[in-house]
This record gives sequence, C-alpha cells and structure tokens, in this order.
Amino acid sequence: MRWLVLSLALAAPAPALADCPPLPDRAEERARLMEDLRNAPDPLAGQRASDAMWAFWATAPDARAQEMLDRGMARRAAYDFDGARAAFEDLIAYCPEYYEGYNQRAFVRFLTGDYGGALEDLNRTLARRPDHVGALSGKALTLMQLGRIKASQGVLREAVKLNPWLPERGLLIEEPGTEL
Repeated sequence: MRWLVLSLALAAPAPALADCPPLPDRAEERARLMEDLRNAPDPLAGQRASDAMWAFWATAPDARAQEMLDRGMARRAAYDFDGARAAFEDLIAYCPEYYEGYNQRAFVRFLTGDYGGALEDLNRTLARRPDHVGALSGKALTLMQLGRIKASQGVLREAVKLNPWLPERGLLIEEPGTEL
C-alpha cells in the first residue's frame, strides 16, 4: 500500500509553484531608466541612474517574492552564502520567471567560486531580461574567471553600451585599431 501511495505521489504533477503573479509590464519605466543610464552627463548622474536601475531590477512581483529577495541579499551581505543561496532558490521556485532570483543566486555562486553555476544562472537571467546590465557585467567577470577573456570582452562591451558608467568598464582591453 505504501508503494502505491508513493507511486501516486511521484506520478502526480507538481503543485503549481505557489501563486507568483506575472511580472507587471514595466517596459516604459525600464526604457526611461536605460535612457537615463546612456545619457547621464557625468559620473554622479551615472551613479544615480545605475542605482535607479538596480532598484528597478530588485523590485519583485509581490510581497512574498520581495521578502525572499531581501532575505537572500541580507544573508549574502552577512557572508551567509548558504542562507543566501537557500533564499534565492526559494525565490526561483516561487517565481521562476523573475530574473533577479537567478541573477542573485549567480552572484552567490560567483562569490563561492562556482563559476560554472554562476554562468548558468547568468544565462537564465539574460534569457529573461537581455538588457540586465548587472547580469551582463557579472557574466563578463565570470567568463574572465573561467579564462575566457575574448568572450568576456564581448559581453562587457554589451554591458558598457547599455551603461557607460559601469565600473567594470575599466576591465575592457583596447582592441587594435579601436579606442575605448
């Protein structure tokens, strides 16, 4: 009898991953923030625009997802990488289409030396949000750690096109015949 119950439980479809609402359409706001990044006239304005973009990315679809994101970021800031990873995995399970769960888990993986895992999560982030400058710069840094310098430079150039004030722009290597 136990085998029958176990078999039915395993064969049954997984319950819906909670009730994460769909991401709201914030395309106009995102476009305005990206424009602010590209057109910032000086480093201070560039930093303000970057901060506003990070706040945009770190706005979760609902209060439950926001709590998971905030908890993970607090755990990471406290160097509790296992706790941070667990919070981000909860967020990903709850809101699998919310890109920031993957991006933040990638950051934890990067910090703990799991560059392959970080790259997977960064690719998941970028599949959902191709203009995520943080994920692009994170991917460039991860590729550098993996020794894939040429690939990292291409990704970093994409990120700098979106945000010319990105601190990682200092890692760009001038290509022959071009000027940074």
